[in-house]
Amino acid sequence: MDKTLKIGTHSFQSRLMVGTGKYKDFEETKNAITSSGAEVVTVALRRTNMGQNKDEPNLLDFIDPNKWTILPNTAGCFNAEDAVRTCQLSRELLDGKAFVKLEVLGEKKNLFPHMSQTIEAAKTLIDDGFEVLVYCSDDPIFCQELDDMGCAAVMPLASPIGSGLGIINPYNIEIILENSSKPIIVDAGVGTASDAAIAMELGCDGILMNTAIAHAKNPVLMAESMKEAVLSGRKAFLAGRMSKRETASPSSPTTNLIE
Repeated sequence: MDKTLKIGTHSFQSRLMVGTGKYKDFEETKNAITSSGAEVVTVALRRTNMGQNKDEPNLLDFIDPNKWTILPNTAGCFNAEDAVRTCQLSRELLDGKAFVKLEVLGEKKNLFPHMSQTIEAAKTLIDDGFEVLVYCSDDPIFCQELDDMGCAAVMPLASPIGSGLGIINPYNIEIILENSSKPIIVDAGVGTASDAAIAMELGCDGILMNTAIAHAKNPVLMAESMKEAVLSGRKAFLAGRMSKRETASPSSPTTNLIE
C-alpha cells in the first residue's frame, strides 16, 4: 500500500498537482483539473484574479477552495521582495492560509530560478509562518539547502518552464532524492505522459504541471492521461524495477530441458 503524500501540515492522495494558466477559459480550466484528479491547484496570483480585481471573472467561482487546495504561486516575480509581498497578499485573499509556492525568476527568456533571491525569500516566508513549496534549479546543493532550512517541499525543474522537454538530467534528480528529507516535486518541463511516468519511476513524490495539459489539443483528455501516468509511474517505483543487464537473459529455464 502506498503512503499518503504529506506536505507540511497537508495530506493528499493524488500526487499530481496542476496549474490554471494558458487555458482558453475558466470552464476548460475546471474540466481539465477535474479530469486530472489533482487535489492541489496552483494559481499565479499576479496573473489570475482570485478576488483582488472585483470587476473581473474570479477563478474561485470555478475552482472551489472547499474542493481543491489552492496553492498560490509567485510566478512573474524577479526578486525576493516582490515574491514575499505576493505571498502575503495571497494569505489575505485566502482567509489566512499560508500554503504557497515560491518562484523567483532570474530572467525572462528561459525562466530559470534566481537561486540567491529564492533562498532569501524562502527564509523570510518560513520565519513568517508560511509553508513553502519552492521552485528551484536541479542543483543538489541548492535543493539540500532549501530542504535544511525548512521548506515544506522542494520542486526542482525537469527542464525550462513550458518547454515540454521532459527530464533532461535524471542523474541530478536521483541525487536530490537520495539526500532529501522533504517531498521532492518535479516542477516544469513535463511534456507528455511518458515524462510524468519517468519522474515518478525515479522516486519523485509528485509532479506539478500546467502547459503540458493546457496546450494539448485535447486538454481534458491529456489531464486524464497524466493522472494515469503518475499512478503508473508510482506503482512501478514501489514495485522496484528489474536490474539492467548488458547481455540477454532467457525468460524460460535453461536447465532440465527435454532432449
